[in-house]
Amino acid sequence: MPAPETFVHLHVHSEYSLLDGLSRIPDLAARAAELKMPALALSDHGNLFGAIEFYQECRKAGIKPIIGCEVYLAPGSRFDRKANSAKEASTHFLLLAKNETGYKNLVKLVSTAHLDGMYYKPRIDKEVLAQHSDGLIGTSACLAGEVARYIMAGRAKEAEGSIDEFKHIFAPGDFYLEIADHGIPQQHAVAAELLKYGKRFGLKIVATNDVHYVLKEHASAHDVLLCIQTGAKINDENRMRYPAPEFYLKTTEEMAALFKDVPDALAATLEIAEKCDLKIVLGENKFPAYTVPEGETREGFLRRLCYEGLERRFGARAKEPELRQRLDFELGVLGKTGFTSYFLIVWDFIDYAKRHDIPVGPGRGSAAGSLIAYVLGVTDLDPLAYGLFFERFLNPERISPPDIDVDFCYNRRGEVIDYVRQKYGAKSVAQIITFGTLGAKMALRDVGRVMGLSFGETDRLAKMIPFDPKMTLQKALRDNPDFKRAYDEEETTRSLIDSAMTLEGVSRQAGVHAAGVVISDRDLTDYVPLTLDDHNGIVTQYSMEPLGELGLL
Repeated sequence: MPAPETFVHLHVHSEYSLLDGLSRIPDLAARAAELKMPALALSDHGNLFGAIEFYQECRKAGIKPIIGCEVYLAPGSRFDRKANSAKEASTHFLLLAKNETGYKNLVKLVSTAHLDGMYYKPRIDKEVLAQHSDGLIGTSACLAGEVARYIMAGRAKEAEGSIDEFKHIFAPGDFYLEIADHGIPQQHAVAAELLKYGKRFGLKIVATNDVHYVLKEHASAHDVLLCIQTGAKINDENRMRYPAPEFYLKTTEEMAALFKDVPDALAATLEIAEKCDLKIVLGENKFPAYTVPEGETREGFLRRLCYEGLERRFGARAKEPELRQRLDFELGVLGKTGFTSYFLIVWDFIDYAKRHDIPVGPGRGSAAGSLIAYVLGVTDLDPLAYGLFFERFLNPERISPPDIDVDFCYNRRGEVIDYVRQKYGAKSVAQIITFGTLGAKMALRDVGRVMGLSFGETDRLAKMIPFDPKMTLQKALRDNPDFKRAYDEEETTRSLIDSAMTLEGVSRQAGVHAAGVVISDRDLTDYVPLTLDDHNGIVTQYSMEPLGELGLL
């Protein structure tokens, strides 16, 4: 069979494979579109951090997004904690979602890995994989996969047993044996055996390139990133390094040349891409329904609270037509836009805080334009006295979820979060992840350390970067003549800054939003993958913006 005219990358790591992937998601989507590839997969290590951003960027670029994950698979039960190293504790396995069922199962599996199976890495096991395999395609993954490890260890019987298990976990035709070629001798030996096993078990072979950066010339910057991750210097002899500069988004021609003897393995990438047709519904509200006293509707309950609050705030003025007209108008808009429950939920936890003497801020942002917010005590600013417009807060012409910024006392806001958890259920409430990126100064300092420069040398250059939260190295070169002169005249400095510019802005670590909390109308893992923070608190794997896109509160 001749090589296909196009190829689809199915094994791809973004910057969300933290400090191991260098590829920014917009760059991945743009490069795949430039190469006229019909689809692209995302398969970050053990997480789905970038899934929604990836889905949107691919759609914007006119290519099909395939959401996946290179999961960590425990050798036995995910609850076992007997292994003495990360390598012993898990192997790799690639999962790709074919449809909505597959995506939901992937979310469940990745959440289970983080909540139940964390030991060195977030791990699933074959038992839970079998329970959630519907709608998923599996591949045997890279040299760190279970099948490949057995082959390299000369354990043919175990390799065959492993292949047979995976074959029966997935729907017929949805488990593939994966081969790759980065010029590593073991890959050739493993591929030769997999081709034999493919014939014996009636399984198709699929060719991948384990992508960790977008362009070949980014290999050296990726090497620096690995050094940052492992605390090594670039000149350390025994440090972790990739064996060749081949882990980039290769062209169809490059892949066809590598796998000219197995064109079916290239064609299989298109077959898998055609099987995958995931549609993620965005912008549909998933707010929990606020429970009101028996015999009342939510709209009626909110109206009653508002009129009681009107009297409290305005006393004798509460009967003035202007006030009542404004309040009725706002309540009407809230009813039409479907945000009545949203307002009641926010009012309820602010009311709880005030009743328990937990200091609450006066409110800020566009919510100050709402009379409802004022009479409920959500804000403490009279919008009529200051001529503030409700439409800035909630515009019936352009419906998007209202944004109410609330400040709670730092020392006691945990009590408010606990109250929300108890009210809506621990499985429906979580804190929100954030991602720390390499800023201009941090990138410079990190790269300087990796290059073996002295603290004094990198500190001299870092101090030349003007203070500005939005500062970039490119902007610093424009704004500070001394910094530009050092770049132009000092060869080591130029090399340092060039490397730092490639890494600047890449996600470095995951954290927890200081007070961001998401509340769902059901178990959160029906919608979003979860992880744990350093104190075993439950945290979403999607950050604030994707959660908003998914319609969560």
